[in-house]
Amino acid sequence: MVDWDRVEQLRAKGWDWDQIADDEKVGFHPDASVHDAGRALRGLYHRQRSREGRARDSAPRGPKKSASLPEHIWTLPRIGYLATPILGIWGLLAYVAPSPVGILLGAIPWLAIGFAVAAFILAFGLLRTTAKRWTPLFRTTLISGIVVGLLVAGLVGLTGYLLFGCPYLPPSSALTSVAGGAGWTHVPVGPWQQDGKPVLFFYGASWCPFCSAGSWTIYKALSDFGTVTGAGSALGFSSLADTDPGTPEIILAKLGYSSPTISIVIDEDTSGVDGTFPGTSNCYEQAYVGAYSGSAIPFVVINGQYMHALTPIINPSDLGQYTDGNTGGTGAQTVLGQVNAENGTAWSVLQSQAWWVMAFLTKATGETVSTLATEYKWSAATQSAVTGYLAQIG
Repeated sequence: MVDWDRVEQLRAKGWDWDQIADDEKVGFHPDASVHDAGRALRGLYHRQRSREGRARDSAPRGPKKSASLPEHIWTLPRIGYLATPILGIWGLLAYVAPSPVGILLGAIPWLAIGFAVAAFILAFGLLRTTAKRWTPLFRTTLISGIVVGLLVAGLVGLTGYLLFGCPYLPPSSALTSVAGGAGWTHVPVGPWQQDGKPVLFFYGASWCPFCSAGSWTIYKALSDFGTVTGAGSALGFSSLADTDPGTPEIILAKLGYSSPTISIVIDEDTSGVDGTFPGTSNCYEQAYVGAYSGSAIPFVVINGQYMHALTPIINPSDLGQYTDGNTGGTGAQTVLGQVNAENGTAWSVLQSQAWWVMAFLTKATGETVSTLATEYKWSAATQSAVTGYLAQIG
């Protein structure tokens, strides 16, 4: 059966009758005796037009019916015209502002996947349809999708910001590396503070060997900015079934801590079940984890402006001689002693990153190194190193 709508579309594009007759979507199949398919189709077309004209003249007069699809019919193209701009606009704004717009659904990967599915539905529907691909109904549906996309993104952003207190965070492309900062990056946003004190946020798990190795640098920085209690009962080692099994650690979630200078937020899974990630307790924590952690641990944020993610703070293999298997379970105790004394092979592995953490904390407090060194009795080596790293931060 000939698709006369397709014939009209191709005629409007300037195709000649031979080309139109050869188009498979037209569906014209002349008899074998026909030598000129284009001429035969043209004759059939004019006869068809003549019959349609006579039918219109003889039909009873009544209200003029629209050639558009009824409003209640949801075809694949119409679904695509609605869903594609909704997910596209929401995804774009969620990428630009992963918090608060992307706090409900992240631009990557969820909204990106949704947009790809919607675009496929639209393209597939347009290829399959024999009706017009652009009608007033489709135009209205597309405009509705744009409006709804803006409304949804705006509502999610305002709700997150006003109701839950989510911070504004730019996309990960806005991060810049700290010169010489051993994997640390800077994000240009306002500070993350509690009670007027900069926050050190740690997101990790006790089973994770990379978290275990990095935990010592956080512990050292905390002990040089306040009072840590319970260190002796917080010692442990990483999963024996993971890479670098038995990496010594100090479980930060089990420490007691007080400081007039900084605050800490520790989200650490202590279940010991491999692969279990910690939860978050508020929108600030979830915003940073969702925007910048890359779904990897450990993840550290200092004052909301300096972060370490996606790469190990300390390579656990560098503490291999202190693993549980090598020490009969005393590796963590040995590392703790070296960190407190700032001496030994383990301390030489950990000291640089520990001093970087302290430099970022010093920057966040606005205090001078000499003031903090005097107040917390830093060693001369620590004071010198933090001073040098602070100069690199700028």
